[in-house]
Amino acid sequence: MEIKDNEFSRQFEAAVVGKTMSVEYSIQERKLFLTRMNIPEGVEVEEETISEFIKAILDRAEEKRLRVVPTHPKIAAFFKKNPKYKELLPPGIRI
Repeated sequence: MEIKDNEFSRQFEAAVVGKTMSVEYSIQERKLFLTRMNIPEGVEVEEETISEFIKAILDRAEEKRLRVVPTHPKIAAFFKKNPKYKELLPPGIRI
């Protein structure tokens, strides 16, 4: 899945069925806070597509050596289901 980092809007974007799905973020002190997920209304997005989108974001964070703080419930649930990404969490944060 190809994602776009829209730095002006501070969100990662991906095209899904002709519409844009996004995750808003902020970066503070080498930490990437994933704050909000926007799924287009009226579009059924499969759980697998959402997982691929989050994986692509986490791969980018890993490349940039950022720690990830998931504040959105769907993203936190992704970390619970995929323990291999827990190494991206900053010290002291458990999910």
